[in-house]
Amino acid sequence: MTTKNKVTNRPLVLASVMLAMFVSAVEATIVTTAMPVIASELGGFSRYSWIFSAYLLMSTVTVLIYGKLADLFGRKPIFFIGLTIFLIGSILCGFATSMEMLIVFRLVQGLGAGAVMPIATTIIGDIYSTEERAKIQGYLSSVWGISAVLGPVIGGIIVYYISWKYVFWVNVPLGIIAMIGIGKYLHEPEMEKKVSIDYKGALLLTVSLSSILFWLVEGGQSFSRLSATSILLFLMGIGLFVLFIFVERSAKDPMMPFSIWRNPVILYANLVSFATGVIMIGISTYLPTFVTGVMEQPAIIAGFTLTAMSIGWPLASSMAGHLLIRHGTFTVSFVGGLFLMLGTMLFVVMDAGSGPWWAAMSSFFVGVGMGLTSTSFIVTIQGAVPREKRGTATAANMFMRNFGNTVGAAIFGAILNGSLMAHFNKKNLEFTLEDINLLLTEESRNSMPEEHIRVLQNTLDISLQWVYVGAFLFAVLSLLLILRIPRGRKLYSVDD
Repeated sequence: MTTKNKVTNRPLVLASVMLAMFVSAVEATIVTTAMPVIASELGGFSRYSWIFSAYLLMSTVTVLIYGKLADLFGRKPIFFIGLTIFLIGSILCGFATSMEMLIVFRLVQGLGAGAVMPIATTIIGDIYSTEERAKIQGYLSSVWGISAVLGPVIGGIIVYYISWKYVFWVNVPLGIIAMIGIGKYLHEPEMEKKVSIDYKGALLLTVSLSSILFWLVEGGQSFSRLSATSILLFLMGIGLFVLFIFVERSAKDPMMPFSIWRNPVILYANLVSFATGVIMIGISTYLPTFVTGVMEQPAIIAGFTLTAMSIGWPLASSMAGHLLIRHGTFTVSFVGGLFLMLGTMLFVVMDAGSGPWWAAMSSFFVGVGMGLTSTSFIVTIQGAVPREKRGTATAANMFMRNFGNTVGAAIFGAILNGSLMAHFNKKNLEFTLEDINLLLTEESRNSMPEEHIRVLQNTLDISLQWVYVGAFLFAVLSLLLILRIPRGRKLYSVDD
């Protein structure tokens, strides 16, 4: 790729993109591992899921907008804007002194995060051909393995020896280096067409998704599902989204060109990505809580169990890159769906006596399923659309996974909190959701009578089992959707 006789340095751009992805991946593993300690220090266990939901809400709402803007203005400027906002949010998170303040700063972080992963992935789609992309996914996915090994370990060490604040601040120098590399070595072609920004579509999309996601996350907690507030939020969200669809159909340059969804591979790949997004957030959010609260293991061991998922992911993704060319999207993604079912089923039968190795094995199998499916889908989708739609198509797939994350956080948060309270009420126990905080560190457990610890652990164990049952049902759904993907070995390529 050239522009004004400048040639993109593909190896250095790839390295910079991998570093940017590393920042995003490390954020997930470090924060999840540190959350039991953060919740114990800041309090507010009932808002535990909002730490993830706030981040996911903003990144989900903005990902489609960033993808479209990247198609209109180029990858670099939009990437820089998003990553800068993300880093500012990371700095602010470290200064949070309450759970509510941390939630607000996670919103800022999520506002920028919506640009990082989709545009980084789109840049790779621009500078490599379809067959090269299938192979290069092994390098990209190695980022997840490296961050999985280093992230929880570094996060556990930071939390244990220094302070949880530094799990956010570690992003800053790495993000700056990534921006320098992409700024210096990526050279994009000049945008030839006149820019037409779909402001109306962007506004409708933002308000509608924010309403729906807020209804999902807060419904049943801040307000009843059948209250006037709940009904108003739901109707407003659905109504504005329907209006968004009508506006997009007549827009000159729509924020979301629905024509790309007519391709059955893209349609079902995006639907499966939604289901796997639900699974991923259910496991990654509550596995550390199970390991620390029920199994009484330290944060570093909880990090190890999550590390297994992110090791399985890149290993499977690297294999998928080669298998795609030989066997096609359906076969590779179908095997991935089977691994998702196996991993989530193992979580369903896990109990306090299973030990962290069982949790790690289950997590590894889920990671293998994620690696096989996600690699198959992103390579096929990027090859099925021209360059001027690649940012939008990539962002649509990321959006569906993020939307699944957000919906999953809301569903599993409601399942866990509802199950905990139902168990307390059924047994006439004078405990609240905040008392679960006392299980999350050894110091707080030592401050309670042994009898109270056992009652709370049993309640948490039973409640988390329902979360894992939900994850298994979504794994079954993902496999059923994969069965709708057209068979064959073809890798789509419209412009390579």
